[in-house]
Amino acid sequence: MNASSDDERATPRSPAAEGCEIVVARYAGYCYGVERALRLTEEALARVPGPVATLGPIIHNPSVVRGLAARGVGVVDEVGEMSEGTLVVRTHGVPPEVVAAAHARGLEVVDATCPFVAVAQRKAHDLHEGGYTVVILGEHDHPEVAGLQGFAGGEAIVVAGPADVPVERLRGRRVGVVVQTTQARETLARLAAALAPLARELVVFNTVCEATEKRQSAACELAAQVDVVIVVGGRNSANTMRLVQLCRDIQPRTHHIESAGELREAWVTGARRVGVTAGASTPDSEIEETVDRLRTTCEASDGR
Repeated sequence: MNASSDDERATPRSPAAEGCEIVVARYAGYCYGVERALRLTEEALARVPGPVATLGPIIHNPSVVRGLAARGVGVVDEVGEMSEGTLVVRTHGVPPEVVAAAHARGLEVVDATCPFVAVAQRKAHDLHEGGYTVVILGEHDHPEVAGLQGFAGGEAIVVAGPADVPVERLRGRRVGVVVQTTQARETLARLAAALAPLARELVVFNTVCEATEKRQSAACELAAQVDVVIVVGGRNSANTMRLVQLCRDIQPRTHHIESAGELREAWVTGARRVGVTAGASTPDSEIEETVDRLRTTCEASDGR
């Protein structure tokens, strides 16, 4: 497809069979942060003689992680699992004490934190230092949110949306908001509206990344124009799951796959236009494989 991470792709319209068309979202697949993290990992692998491992999966894409493992890049869950070598901090970032612990063990640290995540971390730190009660809009168990909590002094309140707001804890307080980068802007707007009547002072940093917004907007645009949507990406990928949710709200015939082999003929039966989008951790090769498989699947469906 030859589309760079944040360049608008040409939205190919591929006739799969007579009367069936496959449309790829304008923005889909790898973002800059993911490409950067993979490049830094590749450079570490080529540069250092000792072991190289990522702290958790470098990105939320199983096939990419397996490919790196085959080339010698390990995955550890904790710093204590490494006694030597190079530790790569994944795109989601980590609390600052984790990096300090790695240095204390004599490990070389390659920080592959997404630049957008790093901005959110700095904002969380600044709000905490400024005496604000920090509210993080995000998923409680997501590694990016854990990192943001660390930068907020470990005292931040994590909410998934307005319904989670602890009213009495925030009433009359100085409140500062940061956002997990893969959240939807609309959810942030609703949260800000819920906090405004409670807080004595409210500061909101929209730390949703531009690439996420582009992919979400393009996915919604696509879902409104097709009969079926196929979303490609890891099941543990927050930004991919957000795309699935957004598309399904518009087009109920939305299906999430990790690989082209999961496609089912029944999904496209009777469809005249099939849309394809992908999470920010999905390589172009997986999008292309999905389009190719859809052509075959649609032809089989139309031939019945």
